[in-house]
Amino acid sequence: MKGRWKKWTEDYGLFLLVVVFLVSIWEWVVRKGWIPSFILPAPSAIWESLVDNQQLLLQEHLPATLEEVLIGFVLSVIGGILLGVGMHFFRALEKVLYPFILISQTVPLIAISPIFIMWFGYSIWSKVAVTILTAFFPIVVSTYDGLKLGGMEYRELLLTMGANRWDIFKKIQIPLALPTFLSGLKMSVVYCVVGATIGEWLGASEGLGYFSRRMSGNMQADAVFAAVFLLSLLGIVLFLLIAFFEKRVLKNKFQ
Repeated sequence: MKGRWKKWTEDYGLFLLVVVFLVSIWEWVVRKGWIPSFILPAPSAIWESLVDNQQLLLQEHLPATLEEVLIGFVLSVIGGILLGVGMHFFRALEKVLYPFILISQTVPLIAISPIFIMWFGYSIWSKVAVTILTAFFPIVVSTYDGLKLGGMEYRELLLTMGANRWDIFKKIQIPLALPTFLSGLKMSVVYCVVGATIGEWLGASEGLGYFSRRMSGNMQADAVFAAVFLLSLLGIVLFLLIAFFEKRVLKNKFQ
């Protein structure tokens, strides 16, 4: 137990000290009046707003955002894997789709989100569409690039033993692609939070993005920062869950 605590302290102790120092400076600067509270509220004011609005934030808006994030993430993973594997197996499909996948990431979300609202209305699917557009790219690229990794020696060995392309794909290419693919998952789940927030900001009736936009219009900066804090916390928790999943998968696969 002491060894685990020592390792945790070595890994994160300095980070926590820096966070405490920065938050303390932030609180002190705002209380001194050097920065107006309507521009940058003090951490204590943000916490008070979070407590005051906890029922609204935690029971209504956070679940709505989480639902959009999870649906968008699952659909991004499914679509990204299918596209990545398809481009790996079929060269013609790669030549056709890869440029469109790259182009999709050059389109500003602020510009295309109103189009999704026109197509899907203010339902959850307009936010999910924005989330997918944001999050599927890391999945496609990490899947496709991971499957292109080396392993030529193992491949040649399996070929001499009479293996077909499916055998090589299953026994060599998938295991070698796992680290890259799981890294793409960690990026994608964070992008899902960003995409859902943008979708809610532009058109929604619930969600943390909608709440922050409404509070911004009312000049309630502390409430806006409270919503931002929850969004950041949501992204961190989801990232850590995928990181834990990654650690377990790679440990079981390569131990």
